[in-house]
Amino acid sequence: MLLAGILCAVTGIGMHLAGHNATHEVWHNWAVAHVLASLFMLITGILHVQTHWNWYKGLFKGQTKNKSHVTMILSIVFIVLVVTGLVLLFVEGANTKIGIWHWALGLAVTTLSAGHIIRRFQFLKKSLKH
Repeated sequence: MLLAGILCAVTGIGMHLAGHNATHEVWHNWAVAHVLASLFMLITGILHVQTHWNWYKGLFKGQTKNKSHVTMILSIVFIVLVVTGLVLLFVEGANTKIGIWHWALGLAVTTLSAGHIIRRFQFLKKSLKH
């Protein structure tokens, strides 16, 4: 997921910046790259949720002892980000309210993901050694 998240963030920011001062072709190339990175992120996100499905089930049943607020908020904001991204596939999204919402949600997911990763960094480092 880390690679997919980085690709999504970089292509999203690149597309946003290209929208301010680049040609339509450059913006379009960033948009295609962003859609592909986002598809990669969606697939890895689904696999990540499947891996941690017991945590989610316990959360819904009130049985999860470790209720990470960052993880809960990240999960909700990610779902809304995906929905706004899917909507943008079917509308002209440049400079629209839904496009601005998607941009802001993308920045929020990037920030929350950084917190999520930092909090688990020692565990991730240890698991990579095995």
